[in-house]
Parts: sequence; C-alpha cells; structure tokens
Amino acid sequence: MSVNLGDIAPDFELTDQTRSPIRLSDYRGKKNVMLVFYPLSFTGVCTGEMCAIRDDLPAFRNDDVETLAVSVDSSAVHAAFATQEGLDFPLLADFWPHGAVARLYGVFNDERGLAVHGTFAIDKDGVVRYTDINAIPDARDPNAGKDALAAL
Repeated sequence: MSVNLGDIAPDFELTDQTRSPIRLSDYRGKKNVMLVFYPLSFTGVCTGEMCAIRDDLPAFRNDDVETLAVSVDSSAVHAAFATQEGLDFPLLADFWPHGAVARLYGVFNDERGLAVHGTFAIDKDGVVRYTDINAIPDARDPNAGKDALAAL
C-alpha cells in the first residue's frame, strides 16, 4: 500500500521510547502531525535528521503540531537513542509485526528490512497534505517538512 496526497492517513498504534502507546487518531481534531519514518537509530544520517528536528523543536512540536518519528527499532533502543541525543519527541517502535506501519504507508524496504526516509504531514482532519520519500542513504531536507507544517 502507499499513502498519497489527499488520502486519509491510515491509523496505527505504536509504543514510544517510554513504552507508552501512541495512536495517530488521538491527534485528530487537535494537532497536525509530522510523521517521520527513518531506517535505524544510532546511524549517521538518521541521527543527523533526528537531531535537526531536536534543534528546531518549536517548529516540529508545539500547540499545533506533534512530530512522530518511526523506525523498526525496539522501544528500548529508542529510549537509549533519545537519552543519548536529547530527543524530546515520540520515537515509535514499528518493531512487531516488523515494519507493519511502514508497509502501510508504502515506505518499507523489503530487501533491507527497514523503512526508507519517508515524511508525511497530516492535517488536523487526518488528511495527508505533504509527502517526501527518500532512499535509505539520502537525508531529507528538514526545511521542506517545516515549510509544509507552516502551510497547514
């Protein structure tokens, strides 16, 4: 499956780095959501991307926006990654069934068993208003996502 502009974002529930459940639909009617898929914690490009969000967090997490970062890592790995890098936004574990949410959004690379760099800006009505998909070695442009959020 693939998610396109104008689609209703598929709902899901995953646990964050504190093992708390996070459901996408809990934000409906309340906040826009920046959904950021990344391959793995503790890797160069992914760490750079997550730290770029951290360094500009007021644009990515505020009264109007929540950023949810998703990888196939476990909640325990996410907890260590968040502590090491000072990440104060939800890191969601798409651990089991392995990559199920990344598959739902069309950003799972079956050959490598990981999500690619996929970004989806979802408005308060649950509609996908921005998408950006990059191959595993290619970093996304954080300013493009920030601009998409500002336009919502």
